[in-house]
Amino acid sequence: MSGAGGEEALRVENIVKRFGAVTALDGVSITLRRGEILGILGDNGAGKSTLMKILTGFHQQTSGKLFVNGAETMLRSVDHARALGIECVYQDLALANSLSIYHNMFLNREIVHRGPFRLLNNRAMRQRAAECLEDIGVHVPSVDLPVEQLSGGQRQAIAVARAVNSDARILLLDEPLAAMGAREAGLIIDLIVRLKQKGDLSIAMIMHNYAQTLDIADHIVLMQRGRVTYESEAARTSVPELMDIVRREYRDLRNGRQ
Repeated sequence: MSGAGGEEALRVENIVKRFGAVTALDGVSITLRRGEILGILGDNGAGKSTLMKILTGFHQQTSGKLFVNGAETMLRSVDHARALGIECVYQDLALANSLSIYHNMFLNREIVHRGPFRLLNNRAMRQRAAECLEDIGVHVPSVDLPVEQLSGGQRQAIAVARAVNSDARILLLDEPLAAMGAREAGLIIDLIVRLKQKGDLSIAMIMHNYAQTLDIADHIVLMQRGRVTYESEAARTSVPELMDIVRREYRDLRNGRQ
């Protein structure tokens, strides 16, 4: 895919995160530009999830700077990050399986009627959910269906749609294609590409699959042991090149080099 190259939406500069004696992030610097898809690659323990939790306000960094839309910010909480337009879709999706699609789309952000009793405005939520799904090209038989009747790919699409529906400007995806077959993964890849083409959303994805990431992303970074060890435009790198970097790292570890 072609690069985005716009103004920065999100930037971290020399971020360090320590948990007691353990250093989970060791001077990480990453930039996500407006309208761009950034792939964050790395094995388990590389620090990707810790970075994601800092970007969503769940953790605060030990040191280093974080900028949102060019302004330096210390994210105090998940709600603070959301107020700045940052939304995250985690692997567990946080969907209520027994509730309808449209109720999940407005979970904890329900539309209510005016008046003293604050009753749910199901009609408005149903209509807005259907409009949002149509706008981003997610097809379901009915927004009244309970989420438990959907496939894994459809559930992931609903979780992404919920984030978009909350006026997200920066969307963070935690392993969006994990444990999916080719057809389900294709559904989510198409959705991510359509969202990018709208031009007003910046997307960062934690990924394991190098080939899928290079197909989707404009820019990629590789994390190893809490550091960024490689960064490139996706079109300028390849799976063999990334694998070679990882193999060299493993060889150095085995030989006792730091």
